[in-house]
Amino acid sequence: MGRGKIVIRRIDNITSRQVTFSKRRKGLLKKARELAILCDAEVSLIIFSSTGKLYDFSSTSLRSVIERYEKAKEEHHQLMNPVSEVKFWQREVATLRQQLHNLQENYRRLMGEELAGLSVKDLQNLESQLEISLHAVRMKKDQFLTNEIQDLSRKGNIIHQENMELYKKVNLIHQENMELYKKAYGTREANGANRNLPPHEFSIGENSNVTIQLQLSQPQQQNNETPKEASKLG
Repeated sequence: MGRGKIVIRRIDNITSRQVTFSKRRKGLLKKARELAILCDAEVSLIIFSSTGKLYDFSSTSLRSVIERYEKAKEEHHQLMNPVSEVKFWQREVATLRQQLHNLQENYRRLMGEELAGLSVKDLQNLESQLEISLHAVRMKKDQFLTNEIQDLSRKGNIIHQENMELYKKVNLIHQENMELYKKAYGTREANGANRNLPPHEFSIGENSNVTIQLQLSQPQQQNNETPKEASKLG
């Protein structure tokens, strides 16, 4: 035997009425919660019992849902009655002015102005807000400095690697210069020059040029001095 259809009417028995209210209230709240989760809907439910007890559920802030409902209802009435559009925009302007006034007042309080009318609790709340804001600013600053240090460290490693490559190239050029010097002047002179010259490759190139110029210039000086001495003797 299946369950019979229940007649929808007021239950006269107070006990049965209270039991039915409790069961149906729980089921209704459960269905509202499931609807909000499954369908991503914004759901709010308000229930007053026969004794005046309040039961409510809201997937978001109940106040925001009520404000959204009133706004949507006003917009619907505006579509139906264009005459009320002026009143609607007047209320919107008044709301925005009030919000702007509140923001300006909070800003002045955060800047340490107009604190005379605040109570101790208000001052404590303001202090907590400032501490939270200061903590967030310090965390942002530390993160920025950490990223900058890491960036500079990466650049330093790249420069170090480039310096090592240049150092290897300098040593290779130094060895090539020594090989050329040995081929040009022999092993003994190269060894002597290698002991006397500094290890920098540019010093080797400059001193080798000076030596070459001296060797090439000495025969010319001897040839030039011979006719002068002969002329004096003559």
